[in-house]
Amino acid sequence: MQKATPLLLLLLASLAPLAAQNLLEPLFVTAARSPGQRADVPYTTDSINGAFIWQEARRTLPEALQYTPGVLVQKTASGHGSPFIRGFTGRQNLLLMDGVRINNSTFRSGPIQYWNTIDPLSLDHLELVKSQGSVLYGSDAIGGTLNAFGKSARFRNQTAGAAYVGGLASYEFRSNGQGSHQGRLEAETGIGGNFGILLGMSLKDFGDIEDSAIGRMRGTGYPEQDYDLRLDWAVTPDATLTAASYHVNQDDISRWHRTTANPGWNDDGHVTAPGKWSANTYDQERSLTYLRYAGTDPRTEAAINRWSATVSYQASDDSEFQNRLPDPTAGSRPIRSASIHVETLGADLELESKLGPGELVYGFDFYHDNVDSSGYQTNLANSNRRESLPVADDSTYDTFGLFSQYIWHATADLEVTGGARYTHIEADVGRFYDATNTLRSGQAQNWDAVVGSLRGIYHFNPAWSVYGGLSQSFRAPNLDDLSGNMTAKSGSDALGNANLDPERFLTYELGLRQQLECLSWGLSAFYTDATDMIVGVPLTAGNATTIATNASEGYVYGFELEGAWRFHPQWELSGFAAWQDGRNQSPAFVGGPVQDKPNPRQLPLTGSLALRWTAESHKYWIEGRVLAAALEDRITAADQAADNQRIPTGGTPGYVVGSLRAGWTVNDRLDLTVSIENLTDEAYRSHGSGQNEPGIGGIFGAKVKW
Repeated sequence: MQKATPLLLLLLASLAPLAAQNLLEPLFVTAARSPGQRADVPYTTDSINGAFIWQEARRTLPEALQYTPGVLVQKTASGHGSPFIRGFTGRQNLLLMDGVRINNSTFRSGPIQYWNTIDPLSLDHLELVKSQGSVLYGSDAIGGTLNAFGKSARFRNQTAGAAYVGGLASYEFRSNGQGSHQGRLEAETGIGGNFGILLGMSLKDFGDIEDSAIGRMRGTGYPEQDYDLRLDWAVTPDATLTAASYHVNQDDISRWHRTTANPGWNDDGHVTAPGKWSANTYDQERSLTYLRYAGTDPRTEAAINRWSATVSYQASDDSEFQNRLPDPTAGSRPIRSASIHVETLGADLELESKLGPGELVYGFDFYHDNVDSSGYQTNLANSNRRESLPVADDSTYDTFGLFSQYIWHATADLEVTGGARYTHIEADVGRFYDATNTLRSGQAQNWDAVVGSLRGIYHFNPAWSVYGGLSQSFRAPNLDDLSGNMTAKSGSDALGNANLDPERFLTYELGLRQQLECLSWGLSAFYTDATDMIVGVPLTAGNATTIATNASEGYVYGFELEGAWRFHPQWELSGFAAWQDGRNQSPAFVGGPVQDKPNPRQLPLTGSLALRWTAESHKYWIEGRVLAAALEDRITAADQAADNQRIPTGGTPGYVVGSLRAGWTVNDRLDLTVSIENLTDEAYRSHGSGQNEPGIGGIFGAKVKW
């Protein structure tokens, strides 16, 4: 198929005042820490519900964001996924689960794997707020804040005082490659109006994927086991006690691009290098348990109208194994193993009070990380074993924040939101090896940050509104910044630095929305200025090993256009178009000249169109979708060469891919879906990814409810 061209994408953009996940407007919580309509918040937001994830066959949490404007879904591996949201990825985006912070102090730089450790089959819906800033949720909320909400029992919708039971079983098969299987079983019970319990379990066996250019990508498959448990109890008609637990386990996830299973890829002169190592695998296991008491006081004279108090415990285990043979540059210790264990205790109090012509949302949050790490480098005979810690062992990291935000209803049509946060962070860095491989210990760092935000939205009439403002955000150095010893890009070493300051950002945004009964669309533009960014700088000229420094300043800007148009009771057209650009300045090496260059992994001009037909009876639906991206060549030759197994020479080629999906609601208890993805068997990859996307393949799903 002919590659995407700017002309084609501009055509998509001209049609894309037609693009949203859902014409209906559910309550949206994340933007203000308070329930409200998406159309009334002064931010650019997206909401993705569980039905969309199921019908669109979204395999992972990052893939659920693939049709979201302004988001580049990079996949280093099939089991890893790192959304680039408005130009930022990894620990510069904030991930929440039911409002509990998932980001911890060991998140490494660049594209990360942690977002794939939330089971999309367990989710009710997702809420994404772009460029929100750090006032409400603290460090890391720069490109975007994603809040994943788990499923809960439906006890409040049942007959009061009556016992009930229910559940579902779902199965999905993917034909591409070796085939993939995933299934979920849910059961719920309770007493209507009093309490409900939901128990869920997901089992997944993903096979190796294949495409028309490379064939079978051996090692891209992996197994996964997940479970979730949630209890909701109505302590009073207006207050609920919730206890929830989530667990995810993934094994043998291969960083395929670094291994000899990767033969390289040549797409019309755009060439990626083959892998050099025998193995590079990850195991990931994460759990989250929390207890929350939340409620409302409907009295107008109440001092506190809404409250939510949460305590949480998280545990994560990440381990990596590398066998760098037969790479001739592997050195005398080609075998490397590393493990990180993190336990996180959290507490969060959120209050809302009516104050004058508006509402005040205020509270605090606290998170404490306890970190243990281990690792070694050796040869095949284990005769020259040496300790090699991925981050400082026996470390702690504490974050405490106070926040407040006032929503002022200035007039019936104008709403102004202003807020501020104070954050104190302490890092007690344990045992680690510095850039000279000297063992250090007992270093402590602390930082204070104050940030603010000022936003507004004006409704011209019930259909039209304009919004915008500015938001400050920051990211404090974490333990990986301070003490990390990780492998980056195509195999270079990335070292931490114990003397770092927080990164700081300021985002300006302006947006326009129109919402009618059958038409909903929005256009937004943003500009983010960044100072003191922490980047890896080569130790010396020509040296592949980097050390973390506050050496970078830069900016990113872009636009996003999305909407949906129901032009007939049975037909809906939706789509989006988005584009970003930006540059940064950083030294060529420590003490070297400053280079001005494009930001890494920028979103090229990207667009999508979907046409959906739904039967009058709502028993059948059919959807065709086109997804396209232009050539992404805004990258220096040096940066491409350093990551040449993921980024082709001359940049990542553009693509146009199509899919066809259909569904049949057989009855109230049985739903069937079928999809054909990559209809033309296009060989392509998302910019910065470590593997190509699957070629043509069928997806078959069945869901039984009771």
